[in-house]
Amino acid sequence: MSMIQFKDVTFSYGGEEGDIAAGNGNGRTAPGVSHLDLTVEQGQTVLLCGDSGCGKTTVTRLINGLIPHYFEGTMSGHVEVDGLDIEAVELAEIGRHVGSVFQNPKSQFFTLDVTGELAFGCENFVMPPDEIRGDIAREARRFGIERLLGRPLADLSGGQKQKVACASVCTAGPDVLVFDEPSSNLDASAISELAKAIGLLKAQGKTIVIAEHRLYWLADLVDQVYYMREGRIERTMDAAQFRTLTDAKRLGMGLRPINVEQIADGTDRPESSGKQYVVSGFRYRYRHQRHDSLDVEQAVIPAGRATAVTGLNGAGKSTFARCLQGLDRRCAGDLLTPDGTRLNHKARLGDCFTVMQDVNCELFAESVLDEIELAQPVENKDIALDVLRRLDLDQFADRHPLSLSGGQKQRVAIAAALASERRIVILDEPTSGLDLRHMRQVADIVRSLTAAGRTVVIVTHDPEFAIASCDANIGIEQGRMVESYALDAAGRSRLARKLTASV
Repeated sequence: MSMIQFKDVTFSYGGEEGDIAAGNGNGRTAPGVSHLDLTVEQGQTVLLCGDSGCGKTTVTRLINGLIPHYFEGTMSGHVEVDGLDIEAVELAEIGRHVGSVFQNPKSQFFTLDVTGELAFGCENFVMPPDEIRGDIAREARRFGIERLLGRPLADLSGGQKQKVACASVCTAGPDVLVFDEPSSNLDASAISELAKAIGLLKAQGKTIVIAEHRLYWLADLVDQVYYMREGRIERTMDAAQFRTLTDAKRLGMGLRPINVEQIADGTDRPESSGKQYVVSGFRYRYRHQRHDSLDVEQAVIPAGRATAVTGLNGAGKSTFARCLQGLDRRCAGDLLTPDGTRLNHKARLGDCFTVMQDVNCELFAESVLDEIELAQPVENKDIALDVLRRLDLDQFADRHPLSLSGGQKQRVAIAAALASERRIVILDEPTSGLDLRHMRQVADIVRSLTAAGRTVVIVTHDPEFAIASCDANIGIEQGRMVESYALDAAGRSRLARKLTASV
């Protein structure tokens, strides 16, 4: 039985805003999808892959009804999901049949705490209270978030929010589930739990559509793979064909690694100069907590090199980055520079530039060009435009930063860091949701920063990016540094295993 059917579907967002909604980063208006024919059988798990802007997200929006009921544009052809004509029925009715998890979980939260969020959909469908409580308990167990029940959503890490979003769409029991970049903010353990949860949903006969750039965790889950390019399905593969793609074909298609061995591939870096920054006595305690959330007595960061900071969601990585930047006076401890200067939190503010996980929090200017000039020590338009060109952003110079797509905004923030000329650049999850080409582009920028003598610290769950861009790794667990090692051949293999554990 066909659960999802597209018949000669074309959808064009049209205009500048539509181009951004489509995720197209080239500055040209393009159709979201073009003459698309697609059939997904009941109980199948399907992967949509391809470059950013290829049409993956547009397909998910056509399935969950956001197109044409929310995103406006020109549509032709016919879309049917679970027997419903998507154009003819109300969005609320589609919501009973299709559950969606978006790339940014904050964009789909409606309540203030985890329990309320899991109950929200069920309450809107006027389900009995006892049934709702049972559904909440079931999904909390399935996604491993029992200990988060009742906690404020604002207190959760990015990965924890992603898990809550996944659980919340499953509580009402829709037969079709759509995931758009579900692993983008998750650590290896959470990805493993997500894979197991999707496996359980698949065993229950759910129809699952996943749009994803990070592929290694899906190799044993998917039944069918659709590779998209410029709004069309260019290649269809079954699971066996997908798993046996050669490196040459995979790279030619612009796809990220499909197995751990491909992730660990890399080249050795030039030897370090031996100069180093030393973290000394970093401690931090959040309000209303009895114990320190961060306690790092000493950690070494090679100067003029890129260091990954890795660990599970909630381990203290972002807190470490926040303290390194000096953003909070409650952070105890100093940073010793290679020349022996001791920098307290206030002094570190002038030496460090941070690109936050949620870049919306740090874009302030009226245009992209203004944003870059704002970060420069001395304003220089020509240099600012050159920085934008290096990141494929010069065509957006006059646009408001918040009008851009998520990936474009992230690149604007990285461009600002590049223009700042600060000695230390801190990147917090800079590649979440990026395709292979843009991930490598950011990795190249990191390498150019270190080649220019800048020190880069990267908080990341992305093993491919860490191995492509970093020279060393610092592991953090429960607010403590538990390991530190160079990313030579043995180190790369070790890190790949760690960041893909149990998947």
